[in-house]
Amino acid sequence: MAGDEKDGYYCTICGGIPPDQIKIKKIEIDGRETGIDRIDWILLDVMALGLTDEERITDEIVKRVKRFNFIPSLREAEYRKALLREYRMLVTSCVQTGKK
Repeated sequence: MAGDEKDGYYCTICGGIPPDQIKIKKIEIDGRETGIDRIDWILLDVMALGLTDEERITDEIVKRVKRFNFIPSLREAEYRKALLREYRMLVTSCVQTGKK
């Protein structure tokens, strides 16, 4: 791995993202497990915005997910539903544990 905080890290062999920098979690989207890179970080970031409207929350999540992941346009509705479900579970978990 090469690079730094300023320029980012990259694989010295292929130039891609180093394996230890990939933060993928599998979530169920339309009945299939799908890997979403940086989903935990994205959800926490959106939660910190303090939004209350679910449409705006979902828009923010999708916008950020698209920075690191491909979302097929024909399946965006399913992704939106699944990502909002994951967000709700995170919020519920944080409320139950007293974390913000």
